[in-house]
Formats: sequence, structure tokens, C-alpha cells
Amino acid sequence: MKIWALADLHLPFGAPEKNMEVFGPNWENYTERLQSHWLSLVEQEDIVLVPGDISWALKTQDAEKDLLWIDHLPGKKILLKGNHDHWWTSKAKVENILPPSCAIIQNSSVVVDDIAICGSRLWDTKEYHFTNYITFRKAACVKEKVVDEAHDEEIFVKELNRLELSLQSVPDHIKTRIAMTHYPPIGADLASSRASKLLEQYGVSICVFGHLHNVHKAALPFGEKNGVRYVFAAADYRDFSPVLLLSI
Repeated sequence: MKIWALADLHLPFGAPEKNMEVFGPNWENYTERLQSHWLSLVEQEDIVLVPGDISWALKTQDAEKDLLWIDHLPGKKILLKGNHDHWWTSKAKVENILPPSCAIIQNSSVVVDDIAICGSRLWDTKEYHFTNYITFRKAACVKEKVVDEAHDEEIFVKELNRLELSLQSVPDHIKTRIAMTHYPPIGADLASSRASKLLEQYGVSICVFGHLHNVHKAALPFGEKNGVRYVFAAADYRDFSPVLLLSI
């Protein structure tokens, strides 16, 4: 069994008016490329982690089209909410439309063969930034965020609490723990953060995340710090190909 990850699928089937191709040639035919790479790498017994920004849909019933697209691909998929997953309104509503091959993380964890998957979305924080790693591009389908640092901090603290709830839900006997966050839990320089300290405290060995787009490829950001390997898995950075986290 292998464990793969790929964040920021931004599937448009439930909201055809929204499509990542407006962000430039790097996103051309991205759903076809996602499917092709996934089929070439992932076996049916594998696990694929999808840490957020799964679907552009606004309503839960519309996101079902995107989830069914994912369901038709091989592997067991474990999903986490991202900041653009507006269709993900409650755990019960999402579970009601989940296809057979999918599971979700929300204040919870999923255990497969003595491996635990846990995590939370996180949010923007003043602790670190990635300005030097990104070429910023605007698109009409995405509203520019109005920065409210006090509000961001409030949400970030709530997300830290959700992360700890998820970490605490892992049974004590589980030794291999993988966390998903949508927002990066640490800066590219790997200086300690509130999120990274939680991951270390609860024995996480790998944390995978996305959220950032148009990241320069000259220098791969992130790495290993205090026993946690930080893996950036945004789809456009990974050329729309799942990244291998673990082979068992």
C-alpha cells in the first residue's frame, strides 16, 4: 500500500462557470492531467489524501458531481476542507453525499492499517508568509480578500483547537500519524509555529498541505523539522500529479 497526496484539485464539474484555467497556461486541461497522472500512479489499495480546495461548488448537492469524479479514480480518498470549499457546510451534509471510496476529516481522524490520518484546515496567520515564493495572479472568479488581522487570528485559534481535537482522536497505540492541513502549518524557513508545536507534541511524522498557488519552483520550500516532514502538495506545484508520502 502507498499513501499519496494532492491538494487544491479545484474541480469545476459542480460549478462550470468557475475554472482554474483563467489563472494561465499552467492550468490548461488540468482535470484531464489530474486524471491521467492519478491513473498512472495510484492503485486501488492505495490511499490518497486531498487536503482542501476540492470543489468550486457552492452548494453541497452540486459538489456531489466533483466527489463522484474523484470516486471513479482508484484508491481510498481522505478529504479535508479548504478555504474555497463553501459547499462543505456540515459534517452530516457532506457525509450524506460521500461516495464509497471517500472519507472526511473534521475534528476527527481516520485509521487505516495502523496509520492515522488527522488534521484541520488552519487559516492565515502573521507568524509566517510566503510573499517571496509566489507570483501573484488575479482572476475574476476569486474575490480579493480584505485583510482583517484580528478576525484572521480568531479563526486561526479556532482551527488550532480543531487540529488538537483531531490529533487527540487518534488511538494511543497508533505510531504512524499523518496530518493534513490546507494552509501551511509552518513557514518555508521551518521556524517553529503554534501549529508545528502541536504536530510535534502529538507525534506526527508527516504533514501535507497546499493552498499556495504559483509558487516558484527554483527552490522547493519546506522540509523536515523536529521529526515532522512538511510536504507541499498543491496540484499546480506538483504538475497535477499525486506526491508519494509513504510506501508500506
